Amino acid sequence: MEKVIINGELIERKDAVMDIEDRGYQFGDGIYEVIRVYSGKMYTAEEHLKRLYKSAEKIGLKIHYQKDEIKSHAASLIEENRLDTGIIYMQFSRGIAPRQHAFPLEDTACSYIAYTREMPRPEAMLDKGVKTLLVEDIRWLRCDIKSLNLLGNILAKQKAAESDCYEAIQHRGEIVTEGSSSNVFIVKDGTVMTHPATNLILNGITRQVIQKLCAENAVRFDEKEFTVEQLLAADEVFLGSTTSEVMPIIQVNQTVIGGGVPGTVTRKLQELFSQHIQKDCTLLQNI
Repeated sequence: MEKVIINGELIERKDAVMDIEDRGYQFGDGIYEVIRVYSGKMYTAEEHLKRLYKSAEKIGLKIHYQKDEIKSHAASLIEENRLDTGIIYMQFSRGIAPRQHAFPLEDTACSYIAYTREMPRPEAMLDKGVKTLLVEDIRWLRCDIKSLNLLGNILAKQKAAESDCYEAIQHRGEIVTEGSSSNVFIVKDGTVMTHPATNLILNGITRQVIQKLCAENAVRFDEKEFTVEQLLAADEVFLGSTTSEVMPIIQVNQTVIGGGVPGTVTRKLQELFSQHIQKDCTLLQNI
């Protein structure tokens, strides 16, 4: 049977119960993280957990678990569920309390859940690239927090799905921000550009890895706002996320990018990213 974590306890999924007055359920008052697993090893777990605690701090949420405890719980889930390639989802809410908008009493413990899911690498799409749809960014102004409040992202993703597109590329006016569940990058004259890590985007872990790989391999990288017009005129476009890795974008709305094939810079970053996965997971194997 599949195992999950409920408030630090490893139990059968069929026995998992959450209270109807949990603030995550009633208000979306909480945060989450998704950690990729390759060959049974967590990839960039430290970076994800660091961001988890930062998100908690930004919303005044006290996580009553140490980082090493959470990592131990995640490792137990991988082992118990025999997860090879997939994800670990973890979520923390402000806990269970009578429904009122203000924070509950300080001694209210956070609610904590985690589970695993099999998820293969999207190899065919990584090879051929994907189509995307432009969508106006209607979300709130604290997109830097990995909040449970994802309705704006969901509506954008649904518009993309209805147009048979892999992802929605969001923009505020003429400025491109990010995807509905990814960061967006363009390549022009060999330079990779992406929106600065402000309150208007989530500073994705994959985004951080891509930035690091560019610095280490003499690929010009510029954290700079770019417009929809620049996006459509780019030499290459790709997105980055935990589950999509470095994903080539070959079409935005009706505009074909780079002749409809992934570009050379995107291919180079895909290769470097795969090497980084192997290195990171090999280091874990040797611990």
